[in-house]
Amino acid sequence: MDTTALFRFTSGLYVVSSDADGEVGACIINTGLQLTSNPLQVEVVINKQNHTERVIERAGHFALTVITEKADMPYIGRFGFRSSATFDKFEGWKTMRTVLGDPYTPECAAAVIACDVVKSLDVGTHVIFVGELKDAEVLSSDEPMTYAYYHSVLKGKTPPKASSYVG
Repeated sequence: MDTTALFRFTSGLYVVSSDADGEVGACIINTGLQLTSNPLQVEVVINKQNHTERVIERAGHFALTVITEKADMPYIGRFGFRSSATFDKFEGWKTMRTVLGDPYTPECAAAVIACDVVKSLDVGTHVIFVGELKDAEVLSSDEPMTYAYYHSVLKGKTPPKASSYVG
């Protein structure tokens, strides 16, 4: 079986973040997706071993930020390859808060949405969170980064905790 066929799926790259009573989690995902238009809902899929998964579970809400092609590998590494449990990913970056109180940086961001979790589904190694939009804002007209761009232009790798990781 050629599992690289899964690399042909199109998706973007996003930072999902949450704040549960001062405990912040943030990570990069390629599994943000609009589910419905009425009500407006999106899904995010996060590894159960990620600190961010536990923070979203406790908080009951999250921010989803669309990453642009202006993001470089240090940005990706900061939000994608370090743990929020031991590293403040927002330190040194302009940080704003959604209407639900979740942090995000407008740098390298095309848009941000704020969501309340309305459902969650355990799918083995990951949890799917369904979020209902409470607010949304376009932050720039820069081109959103696709997962294909991340792999082909930035030469990025898929980390083991990603839902799209195939060993």
